Amino acid sequence: MRLAGPLRIVALIIIMGLTWILVTILLGGPGVGLPRIQQFFTSPENSVTAEPRARKYKCGLPQPCPEEHLSFRIVSGAANVIGPKICLEDKMLMSSVKDNVGRGLNIALVNAVLSLDTGVSGELLEARAFDMWAGDVNDLLKFIRPLHEGTLVFVASYDDPATKMNEETRKLFSELGSRNAKDLAFRDSWVFVGAKGVQNKSPFEQHMKNSKHTNKYEGWPEALEMEGCIPRRSIAG
Repeated sequence: MRLAGPLRIVALIIIMGLTWILVTILLGGPGVGLPRIQQFFTSPENSVTAEPRARKYKCGLPQPCPEEHLSFRIVSGAANVIGPKICLEDKMLMSSVKDNVGRGLNIALVNAVLSLDTGVSGELLEARAFDMWAGDVNDLLKFIRPLHEGTLVFVASYDDPATKMNEETRKLFSELGSRNAKDLAFRDSWVFVGAKGVQNKSPFEQHMKNSKHTNKYEGWPEALEMEGCIPRRSIAG
């Protein structure tokens, strides 16, 4: 009976010691338990260790374009499911959300001439979709034949861009600066920016052939995405 008191004290000390060891192991060592607990109550936005989000510029570009340049981003359609997008200067010119895209060739015409009097440049002139599977190619020809010099032509394919193409259509796109229009075929993916009066081939073009060996989707190649900066042209007025 005389040993009961001392034994209880020893047992209490052992229990407290074991509890402290357990807590230390679970929380990662002496002195770090409180900070670890605090992390559960700290939002990522307020954490000093949270990585900052990468800044995006016009049309989602990772870098800003130089002055007197137009920022653009084009995404072709994905198979026959997801429609294409054409963005210019942070304005969506064509997209499924705007409900102005369709199967075939989606084309936006833009004024690229900067007037020193009016400052007009980068304005959308017209945007239309042309069905190149079941549509009339003459509608497309009437659209691109009368283009004026200084007009930018943004093109994004969706589903099939080429079945109804004829020699004149391919020639007109080639004159706008395309390298690939002459070879465009059934269900190819194609994005392109050209201009009336261009002297050289456009640097803004991507083409992916429809091939059962390389297609990302069962009957279509992968969607193409292209972005960049286009210099404005200046006139006196």
